[in-house]
Amino acid sequence: MGIGSRIKQLCFVTFRIKKYEFLSDCKRVFGKPNLFYPLLLKGNGKIYFGTNVQIGVVSSPYFFSGYTYIEARNENSEISIGNNVAINNAFSIVCFSKVTIKDNVLIGGNCTIIDNDGHDLNSNKRNEENPNSFPVCIGENVFIGSNVSILKGVEIGENSVIGNGSVVTKNIPKNVIAAGNPAKVIRNL
Repeated sequence: MGIGSRIKQLCFVTFRIKKYEFLSDCKRVFGKPNLFYPLLLKGNGKIYFGTNVQIGVVSSPYFFSGYTYIEARNENSEISIGNNVAINNAFSIVCFSKVTIKDNVLIGGNCTIIDNDGHDLNSNKRNEENPNSFPVCIGENVFIGSNVSILKGVEIGENSVIGNGSVVTKNIPKNVIAAGNPAKVIRNL
């Protein structure tokens, strides 16, 4: 890539990062991640970033077309992202209660963490604002592949690996590889 192309790319990305900073409305953000990719922070809750948190990867899909979306929806919602966490492009969290990502976690592109049902399963309550939610916790040194969805109430144990395209609906123990829909333990590490 020539110098002119790199300068254009840098200007484009810098503009997009600033645009999403401007559009962010979460007022209770603590810490500052290293941004290589646009980040939209929404909601009335708290969002904590540890040291050396990286958002975005230049040489990965969705770099020019997406953004990272992190929402601590309610006043009591809390998202905590630990130290030395690297999050690839097109990542999202929607949190009604609590989402914790501990230290040294790697998260692939196009992943989603949601601690709630989104909408109530009962059709008479489907449009109510607070669906069922349960905390999500990602342990230390976890590696989450691309296109993974992690659902409410899930805890992933330290050092575990979640395979590409998995849907994690139940707890995953530490020191294992899990994959599939729903994700199941394939083998121990």
